[in-house]
Amino acid sequence: MTDTDVPRSPAQLLAELTLEEKAALLDGSDFWHTEPVERLGVPALMLTDGPHGLRKQAEGGDHLGLNASVPATCFPPAAGLASSWDTDLLRRVGQALGREARAERVSVLLGPGVNMKRSPLCGRNFEYFSEDPVLAGDLAAALVEGVQSQGVGTSLKHFAANNQETQRMTVSADVDERTLREIYLTAFERVVTRAQPWTVMCSYNRINGVYASEDPWLLTRVLREEWGFEGLVVSDWGAVNVREDGVRAGLDLEMPSSSGAGARRVLEAVATGRLSTADVDRSVLRVLELVGKSRAALAEPGGFDVEAHHALAREAATRSAVLLKNEGGVLPLAATGGTVAVVGEFARTPRYQGAGSSQVNPTRVDDALTALRAQLTGREVTFAAGYVPESEDTDPALVAEAVANAAAAEVVVLFLGLPDSYESEGYDREHTNLPPAQTALLEQVVAANPDVVVVLANGSVVNLEPWQGSVRAVLEGWLGGQAGGGAVADLLSGAVNPSGKLAETIPLRYRDNPTIGNFPGEHGHVRYGEGLLIGYRWYDAHSLPVAAAFGHGLSYTTFDYSGLRLAAGEGGLDVHVTITNSGPVTGSEVVQVYVADTEATVSRPDQELKGFARVTLEPGQSREVVVTLDERAFSFWHSTAGRWVVEGGEFGIRVGASSRDIRLATTVELPGDGVHVPLAADSELGTWLAHPGAGDVVRRALDGTPWHDMVFDERNGEMMRAIPLLRLTRFPEFPVSEDDLPALVADANA
Repeated sequence: MTDTDVPRSPAQLLAELTLEEKAALLDGSDFWHTEPVERLGVPALMLTDGPHGLRKQAEGGDHLGLNASVPATCFPPAAGLASSWDTDLLRRVGQALGREARAERVSVLLGPGVNMKRSPLCGRNFEYFSEDPVLAGDLAAALVEGVQSQGVGTSLKHFAANNQETQRMTVSADVDERTLREIYLTAFERVVTRAQPWTVMCSYNRINGVYASEDPWLLTRVLREEWGFEGLVVSDWGAVNVREDGVRAGLDLEMPSSSGAGARRVLEAVATGRLSTADVDRSVLRVLELVGKSRAALAEPGGFDVEAHHALAREAATRSAVLLKNEGGVLPLAATGGTVAVVGEFARTPRYQGAGSSQVNPTRVDDALTALRAQLTGREVTFAAGYVPESEDTDPALVAEAVANAAAAEVVVLFLGLPDSYESEGYDREHTNLPPAQTALLEQVVAANPDVVVVLANGSVVNLEPWQGSVRAVLEGWLGGQAGGGAVADLLSGAVNPSGKLAETIPLRYRDNPTIGNFPGEHGHVRYGEGLLIGYRWYDAHSLPVAAAFGHGLSYTTFDYSGLRLAAGEGGLDVHVTITNSGPVTGSEVVQVYVADTEATVSRPDQELKGFARVTLEPGQSREVVVTLDERAFSFWHSTAGRWVVEGGEFGIRVGASSRDIRLATTVELPGDGVHVPLAADSELGTWLAHPGAGDVVRRALDGTPWHDMVFDERNGEMMRAIPLLRLTRFPEFPVSEDDLPALVADANA
């Protein structure tokens, strides 16, 4: 090999580029590719959709999923995968996605999406993991690790506060910093600090009036300086507002191609001094570093086992499904017995993925009807469509057939769910109801046969009331991916024991959810008025009953919890608990650890998920599970101090099978950080008195004066201590003068 054959480093390439070439590199060359520099051997990289399956379009390009794409394995979307609570599974799914992307010479897979499920109406909820940032962050980190282990990058999205589709290109998410830090940025932070995704994708929206694509606080201070992100920031497709402002803020790559408009603006801004060459070089270097990371996969693309990936998709779908109800042990279905009436078009024509940019062209699709007939060979399995998925109106002939089949059967398996038109990227849902034709069918089927098992297909939560009480069992199958039909058959027949747990709360009514009155906003702004209280945090704070709690999920076996103890561990506080399979079959349990800070000086949720572990046990088997809680598990964002703070005192440690099924609890006493808020002249007198140094100075000044008795009076002292010190200095005969304040402030904050 000669010296000329050795790839030059990103720094060497940067030194050889012209300014025009640099500006071009910060723009896409077409819909999916970066700009090449052929004279220097810099190839074009392909970035393409794929949170749950590769969507590489064979010809042309669009971001709405309209054009055909190459065949790829369609795994369950994030709404399903999150309900597995299984980081090992997510890592293996990521590895499979990486192999498929590499086989197609795709350098960056656009995903995963870790935005919070703030409202159940968000049209893109099927593509997001959870209402909880710890669960979403840990699962997404595992997926990123899996993909990138194959030499393919990921693009963590949509950064940040992208929680609705209504006016998604322009709406301003108006949210306070503490809420941002604790809820909407935490999942991103966990992925960045644990897995270092090759790229982060900025969102379309504004945050407190500033477009995410040109927000230096978001893209540079938080992402890079605080979290240590080392990769490239890419725009969402069409998210760039003012290109030169984006480069200055830390947005490196504009996608798709701006047809040269972005490069021209960059060059003009450099020429007029509005943008420095250092800013341009910084972003170009990140593009070149991404090229360097991608070279190995481009040179040796490899292949993948189609059948093995389909089998993994089936395993993922079985672990994602959640058994919400199983009255009288109607499930699993016995191998022999009377007729099983399968009702519902979704059993024959499954809805297995969402609509929009994540739509995958599957390698094959399993339907539940065929799979059930293959599983239940000892029973007659009849079928009636019952409804037309995209119709709001009942079809009397289809209903009559379904009712007749139900009446003649021993048990009915009724497949219900949301049609494509109900949830998609690009628009939010209007309600959380199932289509009226389906609920009308359910009523008549239950009247004909009370032994009804409902299987749901949906990417976002649906109302379970009032019909949940009239059926024997409910299996939430989510959007199960291409192998979801076989997975449902495995679960209904008992070939696989259900183990999924809800990653989001199912409220009794839509109007109970925390965003009522604050979603989707008005006049270009959406106010995050619920603050920290999204999801289960809201329902706990208001003692609201729910249809199904966060973390809930049944099994065909039972689990006992015992032996809760705490111990200091290498990474923090280790929570030890012993889990025993006390039932008749092998099963998996998800142990959930919640932390409560009941004596905080700031408002905190009643409890918050801070760790979890999944364990599989044979009948009668016991195993100790250890969940480690780091310092952040006890922290809150101190808005005045501008940092994470652990407040000393007692914390509750709660271990359970769901947020509302706490099995064991204990407490721990922590010393805390002893944070001292910087003082200002207009800080309240009480804040001054609480300061360890300045407080003594002010007390000495008050001693022996009438003001001392007023300030510390049992009845009225609180009112006096709430007055800013600056204003008190202007009161007659107050012992501290306004002229004293500059020196006092300087000494206090030294």
